[in-house]
Amino acid sequence: MATPVKMPELGESITEGTITRWIKQEGDRVEVDEPLFEVSTDKVDTEVPSPVSGVLQSIKVQADETVEVGAELAVIEQDGEGGGEAGDATAEAAADEEAGEAAGAEEAEEVGEAAEATEAREGSEEAGAEEAGEAAAQTGDGAEAGSGSGDGGTTTVTMPELGESITEGTITRWIKQEGDRVEADEPLFEVSTDKVDTEVPSPVSGVLQSIKVQADETVEVGAELAVIGGGGGASQAPAAEADQAGEPAERGAEQATGTEEAPRDRKAEQAPDTGPREAKPAARAGGDGKAAAGVSPLVRRLAREHDVDLSEVQGSGSGGRVRREDVEAFVQQRGKQPAAAPAASGEARPKAAAAAPSGPRVAVPLAKGLREEVVPATRLRKVIAERMVASLQTSAQLTSAVEIDMTKVMRLRARAKDEFKAREGVSLSPMPFAVLALVAAIREYPTVNSAMDEDGNLHVYQDVHLGVAVDTPKGLFVPVIKHAESLNLAGLAKAISDVAKRTRDGKIGPDELSGSTISLTNTGSRGAVWDTPIINQPNAAIFATPAIVKRPVVVTDPDLGEVVAVRQMMYGILTYDHRIIDGADAARFLVKVKELLEAADFEGDLGLERE
Repeated sequence: MATPVKMPELGESITEGTITRWIKQEGDRVEVDEPLFEVSTDKVDTEVPSPVSGVLQSIKVQADETVEVGAELAVIEQDGEGGGEAGDATAEAAADEEAGEAAGAEEAEEVGEAAEATEAREGSEEAGAEEAGEAAAQTGDGAEAGSGSGDGGTTTVTMPELGESITEGTITRWIKQEGDRVEADEPLFEVSTDKVDTEVPSPVSGVLQSIKVQADETVEVGAELAVIGGGGGASQAPAAEADQAGEPAERGAEQATGTEEAPRDRKAEQAPDTGPREAKPAARAGGDGKAAAGVSPLVRRLAREHDVDLSEVQGSGSGGRVRREDVEAFVQQRGKQPAAAPAASGEARPKAAAAAPSGPRVAVPLAKGLREEVVPATRLRKVIAERMVASLQTSAQLTSAVEIDMTKVMRLRARAKDEFKAREGVSLSPMPFAVLALVAAIREYPTVNSAMDEDGNLHVYQDVHLGVAVDTPKGLFVPVIKHAESLNLAGLAKAISDVAKRTRDGKIGPDELSGSTISLTNTGSRGAVWDTPIINQPNAAIFATPAIVKRPVVVTDPDLGEVVAVRQMMYGILTYDHRIIDGADAARFLVKVKELLEAADFEGDLGLERE
């Protein structure tokens, strides 16, 4: 019986896949659930198991060909009874179509009663129940076999959406392993993005049947990560057909599933063309092919855009598979070496800046012969390095500063801090005062709270979504306080304390790490008295509050005139995008912040009477 093998559905948004390698070749024997071929999409690379046992009669889609979901890939001449002398005869004769048909005819005669029972099962389960049970064991009934295993349906676990601007994530660790029992909402794996590291809970209770993306692999949002089977104890990994239908089964029942579905659902495809096809090479990149197998369409496209021969790229994925990061690193290392001529197809060569740098640039070789410790960079550190360099390359950044006398603010804080903490539950730092002044100055100079798009249009925001730089053991994060303009002093103090604590504890939500319109960095909390912060893209500016220090300054006294006095001073620093903000406007903005903080008209916010 001929069973067509089709391109499986590998995710909701995936419409096509590329055959990267046929694990079995024409004439080979294949068992149900045994890996048959490898497929690559723009979101996942995976092995696809055979839906039935039999002989791979013909391959219709060769390696490196891309076809849509549902396209016919191959034909398997499947077994009849799946065992005994008849099964062996089928295996030996499957390479010959006529012999295969003859063997199938003999099997049909031997199991005629079973075949009749199978047809009778669809009309009535009670009539011929004993014969139907025998038929399910030999020719199969997928639904019955699945329920007979003691398991419920399967649930596909996909890469979750972790924020508006986050498109991919890296699996850092599987907390559960294949075969483990997992409860709903129990941590299943850890994922890392360029903005957050977090644990992801299981969507359902069941058994983790298969893991499709291993630790340290990066995939896009929506990519299939694992399969969880519902209910019961540990179970075998499902066959391809059972996986899609949501009906996992044990090994024997899986075989029944595959053999039942072919005659019932694919009747129109029973007579496929099994004629010879021109052979095509499996390797795609030339050379020895060491880096050619299993690359995704995304990797191939990136290599094509930058004229990269994949056989020259050292793969870092499982089994030496070339990943996107490997191609980007290769392009980076190639530097200014002349690239190969464009392909004959005339495909336009994109700008070199299309590929993001995979690591920091090194201007000159590092010194040799020194005592040193080589510390591998964490993924977050690499992301921070990339973002900082990208920010400087994106916008024309300039830093200006003013001196701010914070003496009045610090005196108000000293008067109010104990009562404030008792009333609000958080400490009163100088930072909320600075934010109130910042928001008030933005009302007068709104361009500071803006961004420029790729077409040069200026987006001036009326909402102030304040990004607050937070130092954590893992690195720098910038959680966002939405609608900071609507908060009073107490609201800002609590919001700043809340996002900072949750960020350091690793409990900040991914959606809270994007969407800022202006940012603030408080380097003064670590003692720095001066700073030149880098803009958090795509913001037009970032404001820095370094340390407040006591030092002698010249002040004007109404009675004494100019005198030297000890004051609590702070630099108010603004790094701004000179494409958007002129130097004079930046200075005016800073002076406005200075005036508001030096006036220190915050008694009403603190519930204090004026002295």
